[in-house]
Amino acid sequence: HRLGRDEEWEQLRRSDGALKALEQAKREGLVRFLGVTGHYDPAVLTRAITEYEFDTILMALNCADPHYLPFTERLLPVANRKNMGVIAKKIPARGRLFREGGLRSMKDAMQWVLTQPVSTVIVGCDSIEQLEENVAIAADFEPLGGPAMRRISALTAGYAKEAQFYKKGTRHRGG
Repeated sequence: HRLGRDEEWEQLRRSDGALKALEQAKREGLVRFLGVTGHYDPAVLTRAITEYEFDTILMALNCADPHYLPFTERLLPVANRKNMGVIAKKIPARGRLFREGGLRSMKDAMQWVLTQPVSTVIVGCDSIEQLEENVAIAADFEPLGGPAMRRISALTAGYAKEAQFYKKGTRHRGG
């Protein structure tokens, strides 16, 4: 979980690393699938899924992504070529995507991500109302066209790095 740096990947794959224990758990039938998660650096995750046959990847993905260290360009295509299950998280970036003069609706945020080649999304909620809104958005979802995708992403261009506080090169490495 939360793989972010090359040295962490090296540590995981050592002969006494966690990956060996996970492989054993899979052989013993304790788990069926092995996945990797991260939101810090697409290059490290791309390296991990290239060097190891994970079943799934949980990655940060939202409409600010194309503007800074894009997972959509560097990681998502590799995961799709490998037929991995792709789980998107950070859809509203803990609410940091929404602001006056920028992105204003959860519908735009969620539809942008659902239009990407992902298997599913994880959306955090603070209330029953938010949960119900997210369910309604998903139930009515139809993929967006290129112009709509570009329009939505463009709304975040001025604050994309700030909204993606979890990526390499930002002030925080928070969750």
